[in-house]
Formats: sequence, structure tokens, C-alpha cells
Amino acid sequence: MRDEISPKESAAHEQPKRPIGGWRPLVFGLFSMVGGTVLVVGTLLVINGLSEAPDRDDIQAETAFAVQKNEPPPPPPKPKREPPKRQRSSEPTPPMVSLDSSLSGIDFGLPGFSASDLNDLQDELLGDTRDVVMTDDSVDSPPRPTYQAPMQYPSSARSRGVEGYVVLSLLISATGEIEKVQVLEAQPSGVFEDAAQEAVRKWQFQPAQYQGRNVKVWARQRVRFDLS
Repeated sequence: MRDEISPKESAAHEQPKRPIGGWRPLVFGLFSMVGGTVLVVGTLLVINGLSEAPDRDDIQAETAFAVQKNEPPPPPPKPKREPPKRQRSSEPTPPMVSLDSSLSGIDFGLPGFSASDLNDLQDELLGDTRDVVMTDDSVDSPPRPTYQAPMQYPSSARSRGVEGYVVLSLLISATGEIEKVQVLEAQPSGVFEDAAQEAVRKWQFQPAQYQGRNVKVWARQRVRFDLS
């Protein structure tokens, strides 16, 4: 038996079908667009709020801190300068002592030898006060000979007619004795040195004086051996 379909049911079955999804996707898209717009606008407002100028109190506090100056530290104390030490003055240069006036006119008993030959050698006679503490550069009274042993002219030089000279350095003590004799120069060498030293070692002197006291001096003397 075939079922009969009523006209109402037939009309219901004949209505066109609605598209899949219907109006719900449209509503969802609309809300999504509105929500995105609100989110973007809110984000911009938040960013603008953060970038706004700080409060007046904060500005004043920061400005006061920026212009605050630190006082410079006090300068270190200047070191005291010590007064310069006085340098001790060096000992005076030995004075020039002349024995020519004391030796002039003395006969040594040698042929052709005369103390007057020493007159032109005055600049070669030098006193030395290295062993004496002095405050002046000269002695008040030079040493004066009181005894001179005669010199022997070397026989070999006499026979050959040899003449020459010897320059001696004499250390005359404060008592007038010869302490040292040194040969500084001899011409010719090896001829007259021994004779000159042997005789000069026996000489006696009145010592040099400075400020009323006897002093030790060096004296340099040239002795000539001449047969003329």
C-alpha cells in the first residue's frame, strides 16, 4: 500500500535549501573586525600614554639633580722647600812662593854655577799648602834657606862639557826641613838628578808662615849646572 503525501508536507519538501553556514560566519567576521579595530586603537592609546611628558614634580626633581655641582676637592698643600745647603768652599789654591831672593848671592862652590841664574825662573817656583788648612791663597812669609849643602858637579859631565838643569819639587815642613824631594824634569836626562837631590836633601829652611804660625809648603825649584 502506497503512502499518500499531504500537500503541506509536499510543500515543505519542495523549499530551497539554505547555503552552508548561513549568517553565522558573517556575524563572526563582523565582530572580529570590530575587535581588531578596538585592539589597535587601545594599543595606540597605551603607547601615547607611556610617551607623555612626566609630571611636573618629576621634571623639577630631575632638573635639580642635573644642575647640582660637586665642590672641587681642596688643593693639596704645597711642599715646603728646604733651604739650599751651603757648599763648603774648596781649599785655596797653593800660593806662589819665591825663593829667588833668599838664594841670590849664595856661592855653592861650583864652577860657573850661580844662584842668580834663578832670577828668570821666578814663575816656576810654586808653594803648595795642601797639607795646611788655610783661608787665604798666599802665605805671609815664604820659606828662607838657612843652610845649603854644596853641590858637586858630576865629573863625567864636567869632562865632556855637558851643561843642563834639574827641576825639583821640595816639600818643606813646618820646622824648615826637607821632607820630600821629587824630580819633575831634567835636561839632559840621567846626568844631574842624583847630584841635585843629594845636595838639596841637606838644605835647611826658615819655614813659611801664615797668620803668625809655621806652615808646610811645596816649592818647585830649577837648578842649573853651567860651566861658563
